[in-house]
Amino acid sequence: MTSLFSEPCKPLLQWYKKNLRDLPWRHTSDPYRIWISEIMLQQTQVKTVLPRYEQWFQSFPSIQHLAEIPLDDVLKAWEGLGYYRRARFIHAASQQIIDKYNGIFPKQFEDILTLPGIGRSTAGAIASFCFNMHTAVLDGNVKRVLKRWHKQYEATDKQLWDIAQQAIDASKSPAMWNQSMMELGATLCQSHTAKCDICPVNTYCQSAFSNVVDQALSKKKVLVKDVFWQINLHAHPEKGIWLQQRPEKGIWAGLWTPPIIELSQKPECSPCHIHLLTHRRLHLYSKYLSSTPPSDGRWVKQLSEFALPTGIHHLFEKQSLLDTTVSR
Repeated sequence: MTSLFSEPCKPLLQWYKKNLRDLPWRHTSDPYRIWISEIMLQQTQVKTVLPRYEQWFQSFPSIQHLAEIPLDDVLKAWEGLGYYRRARFIHAASQQIIDKYNGIFPKQFEDILTLPGIGRSTAGAIASFCFNMHTAVLDGNVKRVLKRWHKQYEATDKQLWDIAQQAIDASKSPAMWNQSMMELGATLCQSHTAKCDICPVNTYCQSAFSNVVDQALSKKKVLVKDVFWQINLHAHPEKGIWLQQRPEKGIWAGLWTPPIIELSQKPECSPCHIHLLTHRRLHLYSKYLSSTPPSDGRWVKQLSEFALPTGIHHLFEKQSLLDTTVSR
């Protein structure tokens, strides 16, 4: 163990063993299950992922089953987790695993990296957790821990990767090291609150008890653009409601919605629903139309069978359109 990490390593790992959260993906080394958990946890809180994790494997018990399922079914299963591009990547990756690796999740780090939607950090997590490889993880939590630990708040990703790799190269237990660093950032060394008094490595941290907040977060200003959409509702007491599938790129890609028209200016009336995305605030104005709906769509009675965006779900709830049989 190198001098840089030898001293804090033991107390950190001891702390992790005693304080780790009991999460289902920590009871397996199955790469399929680890892969899905890592993708679900990207930009989604643990509490949201937990009930959906086991549901996923009930719907898609194997990679082969997942690859054979239509994309619409996968998007429907992903409903409510947000960032649907992740589900599209998972589906594409499952097909690549079937075609290129005979349905067996690849064991080589370079091969894992070729799968759609898997970057260096996710590949490092899978390789270390499943195959005990000395591959580093550098998610948001680990970045924050390393920046504070070494008091290098402006460190670049390249510098942080070098530091993370040094630690993992020296570690006798790469899986546990990665897990402990991620857990430390998720529970004690958080962006707005650093619980230095109970941190197992506060003696070795150059930022301990300095009340430092995440520098990147404090400097980052998220510009949110207001978008005004007219949601055209074609409802029929027998046929249901008219839905279209969104384009493969852009907001709500591949999901099903009523026809949408973007308005050039904000209407004088109040929106029926406002839905906040990372960089967009969608103002939704519903309008019932008796005219013939556009040709590129379909009548839908069973809305539960289609992957709808969360914003449309909320709008339909307010419009009482989530009944099994749509009527008006």
